[in-house]
Amino acid sequence: MLDILRSRGPMSRRAGCRAMLQAGGAGLLGLSLPTLLAAEEAGVVGGHARAKSVIFLFLFGGPSQYETFDMKPDSPADIRGPMSPIGCRTPGLRICEHLPKLADISDRYCVIRSMTHDFNDHSGGGHYIQTGHRWQIPVGGGFSATPQDWPSMGSVVEHLEQKRARGVARDLPAYAVVPNRLGRLQENGQYVRPGEYGGWLGSSVNPLTTRIDRKDLADNPYWRDCSDGELRCRIEGLDPVTPDDIERIRRRAGLLESFDSQRRIVDRSRSLEIDRLRQRALGLVTSSRTRDALDLEREPTTLRDAYGRHLFGQACLMARRLVEAGTRFVTVHYDCCDGYGWDSHVHSTDVKNRLLPTFDEALSALLVDLDHRGLLAETLVVALGEMGRTAKPTKDWGRNHWSTLFPAVIAGAGVRGGTTWGASDKNGEYPIEHPTSPEDLAATIYKTLGIDPDTVLTMPDGRPTTLTAGGRPIEGIFG
Repeated sequence: MLDILRSRGPMSRRAGCRAMLQAGGAGLLGLSLPTLLAAEEAGVVGGHARAKSVIFLFLFGGPSQYETFDMKPDSPADIRGPMSPIGCRTPGLRICEHLPKLADISDRYCVIRSMTHDFNDHSGGGHYIQTGHRWQIPVGGGFSATPQDWPSMGSVVEHLEQKRARGVARDLPAYAVVPNRLGRLQENGQYVRPGEYGGWLGSSVNPLTTRIDRKDLADNPYWRDCSDGELRCRIEGLDPVTPDDIERIRRRAGLLESFDSQRRIVDRSRSLEIDRLRQRALGLVTSSRTRDALDLEREPTTLRDAYGRHLFGQACLMARRLVEAGTRFVTVHYDCCDGYGWDSHVHSTDVKNRLLPTFDEALSALLVDLDHRGLLAETLVVALGEMGRTAKPTKDWGRNHWSTLFPAVIAGAGVRGGTTWGASDKNGEYPIEHPTSPEDLAATIYKTLGIDPDTVLTMPDGRPTTLTAGGRPIEGIFG
């Protein structure tokens, strides 16, 4: 199901008025709206854009550097872990034996071995990685998104695309999140993890978000084969969408427009936000482009098999379909359904048997698929978690949080494949060459999209602020 998230959880402020589009008796969009920020941007275009789109693979929980792309086979036995390194096409790089497909195509990507920050917390780290700004809530002080959060990189892209469209409704989102909002399948979905929303830029730049359920609380669809029925994404409340449904939506939108005419005089700022939300929803709901982009059954069976029939693999394929259709920023979450997953405190069994094989299958297929279609040259692909893991393991080779060092994979849009950037110390705990912050990563992504990292936005309290808080693009990874 397709879920255009607008009013769930604490990321939206309570408004006195609610506007709703309905079709077939089902609520399409419930609005709980923050005050609209009237922001004026300066220097939006930062020169030549290397990329048209970004696919951002977020491995929530923190994959271990020791079991992925920065193995330390020469470190003491109580650090290096039970998994063995293998060679790849990148000189001097050895990666985990459970990533053989990625080893075979390492000439298509660069490994950053020096990602680092000091926000050693999942929610705050997730906000930091997806926005390029530290979370305003201290470590341990909260779990869920708030209206004061910094807008995600995708939301900034959506915001700028909306300004470029000058109020004209678009039939494809500039920013999408698949296969679920972060935290939705974790335990009972009580955490609305921060980092992927519009924050103080407003709800109108939140992502268009797909929704795929699991069978029960013990199920993890990210690493098991899923049926086509589970993977069919439709707009929530419209199943199926018929011409009559679409016409009904348009009629009701017209009625709401008439009803709200007097309210606009009383509350101009709130009505502007409602209008933007309504226009965006109407364009997306009635769009065949959006529905077609999310229809995985249009893809050949052999290609779907190559990505893996698990949820993460099929979500990566969905991301390729979205950028191919014209979406500019797609985030793919590999979430923690059981509260652990990549957050492997207790043991490394799931990392070895489930997480690494599915990640290997999906990312390698995505890069090869993009390359074969001629899309890799114009699509930046980034894959990382919000932190790494400690050198000191548990008795069963679990590892605890360690945000001071972790790896990232980056490819496409002119990134030199078969290379590495940065280096870590002998025990894999600290960067010793080219330390790379979330601010630097965000600046790199923005500049690759042709957005000046020093673009100034005006915050709700009137303060000017730049997109990346001093981050500098990583020029050395590009050819």
